[in-house]
Amino acid sequence: MPAPKAPPIELSPDQERGLKRLVAAHSTPQKLAERARIILLAATGQGISESAAALSVWRKTVRLWRRHWEAAAASAGSAARLSDAPRCGAPAIFAPEQICQLMAIENTFKNPVVLPGEVLSPHTRRSSKRLVFEYSQPPPLARPNLIGSQCGHEPPLASTTR
Repeated sequence: MPAPKAPPIELSPDQERGLKRLVAAHSTPQKLAERARIILLAATGQGISESAAALSVWRKTVRLWRRHWEAAAASAGSAARLSDAPRCGAPAIFAPEQICQLMAIENTFKNPVVLPGEVLSPHTRRSSKRLVFEYSQPPPLARPNLIGSQCGHEPPLASTTR
């Protein structure tokens, strides 16, 4: 006995127009356009298997995005309802304020103000990666051989026997 057909998705005229606009726009990412096509086919009454065959995608993909569409808030826009969930990843290294400061520093190095008679130092040519590296390193505390003598201990590499 075949599986029951998935019920069609009800679309308002505004939602249908928004989905068709996403499909037709050249600047729309292809994954987003594919998801919009899935919903448009579901609105015409096509089932999961038929939609998957028409779009050459897995049935699981069609099922996933139909459920995603139905679970999303109806007040959200079409693109928002079909967008990926935010992905987890490594935490940001820099806060937005720090990024702005680095960009300002980078701009001063790329476009230095040179007064008449001044010579540019070789450090005015830094890449963005170099700036990030330099400003993400903790400042040096002290030379290792001085740490022991400051505490009243012998330096770690000093020879005690002669």
